Formats: sequence, C-alpha cells, structure tokens
Amino acid sequence: MKYAICNETFEGWDHTRVCERVAELGYSGLEIAPFTLAHRITEITPQRRAELRQQSERVGVQIIGLHWLLAKTEGFHLTSADAAIRKRTGLYLTELAQACAELGGNVLVLGSPLQRNVPEGYTRHQAADFALDTLSHCLPELEKSAVYLCLEPLTKAETNFLNTAAEGETLIRRLAHPFVKLHLDVKAMSDELLPIPDIIRANSHVLNHFHANDPNRRGPGFGATDFKPIFQALRDAQYAGWVSVEVFDYSPDPDTIARESIRYMRECETG
Repeated sequence: MKYAICNETFEGWDHTRVCERVAELGYSGLEIAPFTLAHRITEITPQRRAELRQQSERVGVQIIGLHWLLAKTEGFHLTSADAAIRKRTGLYLTELAQACAELGGNVLVLGSPLQRNVPEGYTRHQAADFALDTLSHCLPELEKSAVYLCLEPLTKAETNFLNTAAEGETLIRRLAHPFVKLHLDVKAMSDELLPIPDIIRANSHVLNHFHANDPNRRGPGFGATDFKPIFQALRDAQYAGWVSVEVFDYSPDPDTIARESIRYMRECETG
C-alpha cells in the first residue's frame, strides 16, 4: 500500500515541518486541502507551487493531490440551477487541476458537501444533470494535466446528493470520461447498507483514490472498524492508488494521529 495523510491534520504547522514529520513516520504522500494554503487556489502563484513541491520532494514526500476543493469558498456550487454558477464552478475546478499538477499531484477529491446539495425545488435527477454540466467545463484541463477528478460519495448527514458509491458510479458512467473516477471513504461507506469490502469490490473498475478513517471521525485504528477485511478487499480489487488518512477529530494531537494510523494500517496490511 502507498500511504498518504491529509495536511489539515497538522493545523498550524508550516509545510516543511509537515513534510519532514510525515516522512519520518513512513508516509510517502501528502494530500492538501487548498484552504490551508490560501482562500482560493488562484492566489497561490506558480512560484509558490513550485516551492511547496520542492519542499515536499526534498524529504521524499509527494504531494498527491487536493481535497476539500470548494470548502471555505463562495460562489461555487456543483448542482446549482444557475448555469452561470455551474460554469464558474467548473472553471474553478480547472484551476484546481492546473494547481494540482504543478504541485506534483494527479488527484482531485470532489467532496465539499455544502456546495453540492440538491437545489430547493429540484429533483436528485435534475441535480445530477446540473453536476454533469458543471464537470463538463473542466474535462479538457483534466486530460491536459493528466489529473483525475474523483467523485466522493458522502453520508446523508452531510449532503443529500451523491450518497452512495453506486450513485457515483452512475454519474461516472454517464460522463464517460477517462479522467473522472470514484473516491471511496471508510467513514462515508459506513453509512451504506452493503459491507464496506463489498462496496470496494463492486466498484473496483472506477476506484482511483481511498480515504482511511473511522466512522467516529478519527483515524484508522482509533475506532471499532476492522481494516483487515478492507485492505483485503483493496488487494482483491488490485487497487494501486493511495490510501490517505483523513480525520475530522484532531484529538489527541496530529503526531499521535499520524503515527498510530500508519502503525495500525501496516499491521492490518500484513495481518
């Protein structure tokens, strides 16, 4: 397995310190939330992007991609009924893809639940049509930059759009673009009816990125979820992508989260 961790876990740490510590702990990838760098990705200059990439690669860590793409922004919405907002959002995803490639990554995880709820007065089917229109605006850049946009199903407690892996697979099939794939998250999958290993196997043909966490919002091994069958399912699916730790509860501290998460995942991988 290739292990990465999300940088917002290390709130208040500078980029170099984060890279050095995750490398020491055995991670070879770092996933970045754009809001940790600037209000909008367009505020980060090409020179700064190159500097961040160099700081990471100097210690053997690759910036693998971006997530929380639309968090803490205004004016963007995946499923807006307003065509102008959809185009604006799609073009911002274009900017994110360019930045991702310049940072050395090739994955965009499209979660951002608040920016994708079904508009009031519209159906989920209409919302899906809106989402596909939004995404159409960034497809040329995805291909140009060789960056994969990975749709992330989330729980019903977070959003009322794209709640299951099957719904994600349907959108991907409708869009039929080689650089639009599926992202799976253990916490999110725990809200589905199927067992997590079954979801992984059923969607192996479109799976491109994976978040490791527990339904209690903490890291792998910090809750009741057994990752051994999950890792077995990833092996069965011949998954070759990153397993990236994403938490929402930052207790007791970033160092403990990072250290114990990778220790537990390695134990499950070999056990």
